[in-house]
Amino acid sequence: MKAVITVIGRDTVGVIARVSAVCAELNINIEDVTQSILQEMFCMIMLVDTTGCAADPAAIRARFEELGREMGMQVTLTRQEVFDAMHKV
Repeated sequence: MKAVITVIGRDTVGVIARVSAVCAELNINIEDVTQSILQEMFCMIMLVDTTGCAADPAAIRARFEELGREMGMQVTLTRQEVFDAMHKV
């Protein structure tokens, strides 16, 4: 399953490393990533493939939500087709 991970919050050292570490922990492949800093706010979107992940989608989302709480940021995982449907005009 393709999915999109979004990260939003105050910029701090190690954000990309921590999100990437959770992807590695869950055997999620990062296919593309874009990030920027807008007036001290960190914004990142990752396109990932969860095909190799043994955890169910709810557990994956919960792990990223937990990471977001640990970092004081919003970290969400959304299936690509849902993300695409939400952002169509």
